[in-house]
Amino acid sequence: MIREQKRKIELLAPAKDLVTAIDAIDCGADAVYIGAGKFGARHSATNPIEDIARVAEYAHLYGVKVYATLNTLLFDDELEEAREQALALIKAGVDALIVQDMAYWQMNLPIPLHASTQTNCVTPEKVKFLEDMGFARAILERSLSKNEIAEIRRATHIELEAFVHGAICVSQSGRCFFSRSTSERSGNRGECSQPCRLEYDLCNDKGEIIIKSKHLLSVRDLDLSARLGEMLDLGISSFKIEGRLKDRTYVRNIVSLYRRLLDKEIAKRDDVERSSVGRSAIEFEPNASRTFTRGAGEYLFDGKRRGVASFDTPKAMGERVGKILRVDRRGVVLDCKHDLATGDGVCFISNGALVGTNVVGIEGERIQLNRYDGVAVEVELFRNYNRLFSQAVERSRVKRTISVDLRLIFREDCIELVAIDETGIEQTVSVEYASEEVRDKAKGEEALRRQLSRSGDTMFEVRNIEIENIRFAPMSVVAGLRREALEKLEMGRLADYQFELHSASYIDSTNRRERRAQYPSKILTPQDNVTNHLAREFYTACGVEEIAEGLDCRATTEGEQVVISDYCIRREIGECLKERPRLKGELYLERGTKKYRLCFDCKACQMRLIDVSHE
Repeated sequence: MIREQKRKIELLAPAKDLVTAIDAIDCGADAVYIGAGKFGARHSATNPIEDIARVAEYAHLYGVKVYATLNTLLFDDELEEAREQALALIKAGVDALIVQDMAYWQMNLPIPLHASTQTNCVTPEKVKFLEDMGFARAILERSLSKNEIAEIRRATHIELEAFVHGAICVSQSGRCFFSRSTSERSGNRGECSQPCRLEYDLCNDKGEIIIKSKHLLSVRDLDLSARLGEMLDLGISSFKIEGRLKDRTYVRNIVSLYRRLLDKEIAKRDDVERSSVGRSAIEFEPNASRTFTRGAGEYLFDGKRRGVASFDTPKAMGERVGKILRVDRRGVVLDCKHDLATGDGVCFISNGALVGTNVVGIEGERIQLNRYDGVAVEVELFRNYNRLFSQAVERSRVKRTISVDLRLIFREDCIELVAIDETGIEQTVSVEYASEEVRDKAKGEEALRRQLSRSGDTMFEVRNIEIENIRFAPMSVVAGLRREALEKLEMGRLADYQFELHSASYIDSTNRRERRAQYPSKILTPQDNVTNHLAREFYTACGVEEIAEGLDCRATTEGEQVVISDYCIRREIGECLKERPRLKGELYLERGTKKYRLCFDCKACQMRLIDVSHE
C-alpha cells in the first residue's frame, strides 16, 4: 500500500537582512523571504547576494526554504539587469522567486516562481490561470474572506500562501497607485510613500466637510493567530508574517509565537506536517501585543464588516494598560493593576490625536510620566514600548537544534562512531586505537556517555547513545570522534538538501515557454501593470487582445483609478449604501491639493478612489 503523502506546512517569516533571517530561522521559521539589491517591493530592505547565499546555507541545514523577493514592475531598460540578478540569486541557493511582473516568466528562469500577492490573486479564475501557467504558488490577497479562500481552493491545486500577521494595505495589492498619484514614488516599484496612513477630509459634492482630518484609510494590523486551524483546513500551506522592515525584536517575538501556535494545530491533524526540522529554544514568553502593532484585528476574514480602521492614528499604540482614574502632582493612577516599569513608552488619544510619553518612575500605585500634556481622567493609556519585554527578547539565547543518535563501537584495532540525525542522515567516523579492557564498566560507560552528550555550540542535540563492547579509551579521543562526526553530519545535511519542486503544477524551465493558458480577460487596463515588452508578449500569447500601458509608465494618474479596496469608508462610518444611509451624493477625500472621488461598487462590495485633483 502506498502511503499518502502529507501536505507540507510552512511558517514563512520576513528577513530584513542576514541577522534577522538567522533570528527567524532559529525561532522556528520554515521559510524566510528576503530582498536582494534591487527589484524588491521594500526599497529599504536590500541585501548583497553574498549575504543571501549565507542565509541559504544556514537555512538549508534545517530544511528551511529561502525565497527572494523580485516583486516590483520592470521597465524595458531594466530587464537584463533583473535577469542577471535573478540568475545570481539562483546561484546563491534560493528556493524560489516571488514575482509580480510576468517578464520573469518569459525569462525562462530555472527555478520555481511564486505569484506575488501583487499579481492580484483574488479570484478562482485568476489563481487557476497562474496554476495552469506553471507557477508553483499563489500568494493570496490579504482582504480575502475564508469563503473566498475556500472557493479558490476548490478550483485549484496550486500551493496557497496567506498572510496571517502584520500590516495591511488598504488597496488590493498591485492595484494601488495612491503613492504614485502624490509623487514619483510607486508601491509597485518598491517605494511606497504610504499616503493611506495620512489624514484626509471626507467631503460631499458641495465641498462641505463631513469628517475633518482623520486617518480614514488607515486599517488596523492583521492578527489571525486564533484562526490558524481554520486556515489549515481551508488548504493554506504557507502562513506568512509581514514585516521586511521590522526589527529583530519583532521578528523573534512574532515568529516564536506563531511557531508555537501552528505546531499545536498541525499536531491535531493527520494529513499535514511541518516542512522543516528542528526545535527552537527561547528564553522569553512571546506576546504579539508587546511589539509593533497598530491594533490587532482579523480584518475581513469573516467577511465584509466595519470596525477595521483606526481613524485617530496610523502609529503603533501597543497594548492597552488601563484607564486613568486620578491625576495629581505625583503622577497618575489607573483603574487596574499593571506591570508598567520605568523606561516604558506609553501613549493615549487626546483631542483626536496620538500623544506619546515615557514612564520615568513608579511610586506605589502612581505612575510618573515625562510629560502630562493631554493627560486626564478617563483617558485610556496604552504601552507602545515595553522595556523589560524588549530587553528579554533581545538578550534571549535562541537556538535551534536537530536530534541525533550516536552509536560508539569498540573494535579490536579501532573505535568507530556512527551519528544518525532525526531525518535519517548518517555519518561514520573512526580512529585507529587498540583499546584495553575497562575495569569498571559502569563507571566507564557513564564517562563515555557524559563525553558523547556534549554537543556544545553545534546545531545538534544528542538524543540517544548506544555503546557496543565497552572498553577503555581516553576522553580526548572520544571527544575528537564526536566533533568529527557532528561536523561531517552537518556537511552531510547540506549535501543531502533537495531543491524540491513546491507543487505538482510547477513546470520545469526547459518547457515552461510551451505552457499556455487563456487569461481570464481579453482586455488589460492601465491598472493591470504591463510596463515592458516581455510582459506584453506573455499576455498576448495568453489570448489578451487589448493591452493598455501600465499606469506606472505614465506621467500622471489624473482621471484614473488609483485604489481598489475591499475596505469601505461608508461601511466603516455606518453609511453603507445598502442600509438606507443618511449621507447622500458623491463623496471625496481631500488633502491639500489632492482630491479623490469615492466610487462604491455595491455589487462587488468594493470602494474605488479616482484621482480628480485637477478637475
